[in-house]
Amino acid sequence: MLNEIIITKAILDTYVAKLKEALELDVAIVGGGPSGLVAGYYLAKAGKRVALFDKKLSIGGGIWGGGMMFNEIVVQDAALPVIKEFGIGVKKYEEGYYTFGAIETVAALIYRAIEHGLKIFNLITVEDIVFKDGRVSGLVVNWSPTEITGLPVDPLTLHSHFTIDATGHPANVVSVLVRKMGVKLNTETGGIIGEKSMDAELGEMHTVNNTKEVFPGLYVSGMAANTVYGGYRMGPIFGGMLLSGKKAAEEINERL
Repeated sequence: MLNEIIITKAILDTYVAKLKEALELDVAIVGGGPSGLVAGYYLAKAGKRVALFDKKLSIGGGIWGGGMMFNEIVVQDAALPVIKEFGIGVKKYEEGYYTFGAIETVAALIYRAIEHGLKIFNLITVEDIVFKDGRVSGLVVNWSPTEITGLPVDPLTLHSHFTIDATGHPANVVSVLVRKMGVKLNTETGGIIGEKSMDAELGEMHTVNNTKEVFPGLYVSGMAANTVYGGYRMGPIFGGMLLSGKKAAEEINERL
C-alpha cells in the first residue's frame, strides 16, 4: 500500500542531500546546453565535484529545436570524436558534414554526464555571484519561478573554485559580474564586446578559441564565449559547442 507521506519524504530527503553535496564544488556550470553538458561530462569523468544549474524545466539548451524546429543538427569532422564518445549515431551527409537527431543528442549528453557523476539542477536561476578576494568564488541561486513571479524571496549560496558561464547568447553570469562589480574582463575592450552576425565557419572557430577564463575563477563556453569576446554566430551546427565544452573542462582539469 502506497503512503503519500513516505513518497513526499523520499523526494525531500533525496533532493536536499543532493543539493547539500553541491554547496562546495570544484566547478559550477551555469547553463545546460551542449557546451555546459559536455564540460560537465568531462569534469565529472575526471573525478571533479561538479554541478550544473539551468533555469528551465528541460535541459539541453538550443539543441532541442535543431534549425528552425527541424530537429536534426549538423557537426563537422573535428567534432566526431566527441559525438562517438557519447555513443550518438551519425549519418554522413556529404564530405565534412554529418547529421544526427537533436532529441537523441540531448538524451545522450544528459545521460552520459549524469552517469559519470554530474549533478544537474533544473528550475534554478543564478541571480548573482559570490565575489571573494578578487575572483568569482561561487553562485547565488534561487528558484526560477521566484524570479519569474518577482517574489521577494532571498536566495541561497554555493561555493565553487571555478564557474563556467554556458548560458548562451545572454552570457548571464558575465553580465552580472560586469554590472555589479564593474570589473575589467580579459577581452580586448575590458568589457563584453557582443556577438556578431552569422558566419558559420568563423562562428565555429571562434566558439572554441573564445572558450577561456574571462575573469579569475570564471570561464565562458559556447555562445556565451562569442558574446563576451565578439565572435560570430554559427546557427544549427553544433561541433564548436561540443568542442568548447571539452576545452573548458580540459583547461580547468589541468588547474584543479
